[in-house]
Amino acid sequence: MLWRIVHDQCVPNQQQNDTPAPCSLVVLKQGVDRGHAVLKDIRGATQFLLIPTRRVSGIESPELLEPDAPNYFAAAWEARRFVEERAGRSLPRDGISLAINSSLARSQDELHIHVDCLRVDIRDSLREQAANITDRWAPLTVRLAGQRYLAMRVRGASLDGQDPFQLLAAGVPGARQEMGRYTLVVVGMERPGGEPGFILLAARADAATGHDGWGEILQDHACALAQG
Repeated sequence: MLWRIVHDQCVPNQQQNDTPAPCSLVVLKQGVDRGHAVLKDIRGATQFLLIPTRRVSGIESPELLEPDAPNYFAAAWEARRFVEERAGRSLPRDGISLAINSSLARSQDELHIHVDCLRVDIRDSLREQAANITDRWAPLTVRLAGQRYLAMRVRGASLDGQDPFQLLAAGVPGARQEMGRYTLVVVGMERPGGEPGFILLAARADAATGHDGWGEILQDHACALAQG
């Protein structure tokens, strides 16, 4: 369904009429094979989806790990402005999250990154743990939504040059061979002193640990942060 909306409606409408409808945004500056669209999800007050304009099935797609692959997470972070427009206010950096579910937990075989608010309890837990998160993947000492995650810190105001897909594949042993079993969540952060960055969270779907690979559960599609 997502593919039909993007491929059959948003892209042609952008090319022919210079409007992205029914999407909110279509970016084709480098061609359809490297472009992306932003679409309001039918669920939630503030949730948007970042979807490639080429056919990409999901986190397991090998083209995401090619050296010159488009950085879809970087584009998804830029799309947070649509979440804020829906929220009717600016949101704290660590109140915004980007999530992709594992191949075992997603609803459609079309790569889509969920862009939305972070749950307040998850934000609070990450604030408490921020000082312990380094630039290498390591297990969080607390559970998030009742489940275990690996975490690492990324510095910088944007994700340009820092692709979370590639950081996961390169930094977690065995992940490159099993990308489809992983969920990946990116959360904005701001360290003491105002240094901007991100926290990357990853978990492997595994019946033995009870993790279902559904990282989207860390998001709040009702966006309680917008009410505070």
